[in-house]
Amino acid sequence: MNAATAIERRFAEAQPRIRVRRQKLVQAILETPDETFHLSSRAMAKRYHVDPATIVRTIQALGYKRFADFSSDLRKHFIARITPYTVMKATARERRSVADHIRHSVEQDLENLHAFSAVMDPVRVQAVARRIHRSRRVSVVGVDLAAPLAMFLAYDLQVLGFNAVAPTGSAGNLFHHVKHLTPRDLLIAVSFRRGLRETVEAVQRARAHGVPTVGITDSSITPIATYCDEHLIAPLASPLFSGSYVAPLALMNAIVVACAHQNPARSLAILRENEAEYNSGPRWFTGPAGPAARNGNPTANGPAPPASRRRSAR
Repeated sequence: MNAATAIERRFAEAQPRIRVRRQKLVQAILETPDETFHLSSRAMAKRYHVDPATIVRTIQALGYKRFADFSSDLRKHFIARITPYTVMKATARERRSVADHIRHSVEQDLENLHAFSAVMDPVRVQAVARRIHRSRRVSVVGVDLAAPLAMFLAYDLQVLGFNAVAPTGSAGNLFHHVKHLTPRDLLIAVSFRRGLRETVEAVQRARAHGVPTVGITDSSITPIATYCDEHLIAPLASPLFSGSYVAPLALMNAIVVACAHQNPARSLAILRENEAEYNSGPRWFTGPAGPAARNGNPTANGPAPPASRRRSAR
């Protein structure tokens, strides 16, 4: 799914009215948004070897009154068209050592968390938690790199006693799963940037059947934000070509916390049922541990092996 951005729609409408030279200028700008969205009008003019007045007249021909409005739409166009290659290309141009790239990646993760914390609306998160409490079943849909995120959220909701699932497998499996949802259920869609086709189409099918939908995405202009009944935003910016999922995970943690404390008595009653297993159940590793065990000396932190095993080893 590759819907036209706002700036592309303006260009398509204005194209018959503007001269060929200006058409080529706009096309050049749109083809390299990673190199242009942050430029001023003068810097852009210098970049394309034209007069600054030509830049101004060109964006006016597209219907923009101010360069700032054009620049804002160009940035949104860049976000919508970003690919792993464009991200890697941009970071490869920076003169950094490998150690500097590592530090920059961690710094960007922290920046995303700060940005998420600054704009996160607890009221909206709580509203999503209320929807989850009211729902008969919660389906968390995520494809590709969003699949582990979907499974993470569904798992935590299951621990709290909700009938939650993250459908995996083929596109056909997702299609049939969504087909059986009802207005008493809830679909949470996790997808970012341009939005993966399977996830967006799952939202569209769910809404067609009256199923409430909530989106988790990175911008208010993504297809997930457009088609879901409501959405929550967590930034994905990163020098890593696959994006940073630190903020989306923080958002999911916030949703689970809201669900747990929406009805703490219920949450405690359900978690109490698992208390025995958590304290003494078979899920935990009980063998030897520590440096000696890692170095092949199991007797240092645990019982010696049976004599038969010692003899066979000799």
